[in-house]
Amino acid sequence: MAYVVVAIGLAVVSGMYAEMSVPKLIIWVIFAAFSAIASELIVGMSAMHSGWFPGFATALIFLLVGMMIGFPKVPLGILAGYTAATGPAFSDMAYDLKCGYILRGNGADPEFERAGRKQQYIAEIISFCVAFVVVLAMFNTYFEQDMFAPVSRTFVTTIDAGSSPEIAKWLLIFAIPGAIIQFIGGPKKQLGVLFATGLLVGTTITGITVIVALIFRIIVVKMKGEEGQSILYILGAGAIAGSALYSFFTSTLQLGKAKK
Repeated sequence: MAYVVVAIGLAVVSGMYAEMSVPKLIIWVIFAAFSAIASELIVGMSAMHSGWFPGFATALIFLLVGMMIGFPKVPLGILAGYTAATGPAFSDMAYDLKCGYILRGNGADPEFERAGRKQQYIAEIISFCVAFVVVLAMFNTYFEQDMFAPVSRTFVTTIDAGSSPEIAKWLLIFAIPGAIIQFIGGPKKQLGVLFATGLLVGTTITGITVIVALIFRIIVVKMKGEEGQSILYILGAGAIAGSALYSFFTSTLQLGKAKK
């Protein structure tokens, strides 16, 4: 019911009620609420299996269904944003809670586990409030520099495909190899999702790099077993830490530069 209420609020605030008939607006509200809930479950499950959440891929699926229903462009854009916002939030919290669960001894002490979850919940709420303020203060700085996530342009291209048979044709063509790669990798490896995400970054080599890395991981684990898995955890953590530090400082320095 909360998702239905939020969907109604989005429809009112955005003025999309002026673009659709009452029956279609009701369908949009129900579909948006369903998409938000389903996205959380799908993304959360994927995150628990693979450590990766296909939040944008899931949002794209519901966006395509919305196009088939026949929603106009603005409602489709809001649908994509609404769905894309719920899935990653759910998976991120799942990561945090699972990490805490492991650190607390995998539920060995139920009372300690409950107390730890409560503290994590409080931390999540505080971080949400901080993130809200930061985004509110900084989003214009990013947008003015044309700094948009690649998937944002993917959503736009997909929505435009509603009026472009050529784009729709290529979407269907590339959906086939994507489905095959995902099937080969299996639900727990999310190979297709990782490959597609690599392509979205902007260079084809990134998607190929992801596949090579996963193949390397499979070989190491088969040769070294648990020891190999532990080495890869350390290697991955170091690589992510270094990448995060580099991205943070370069992005922070760029924010201080005047737009050219």
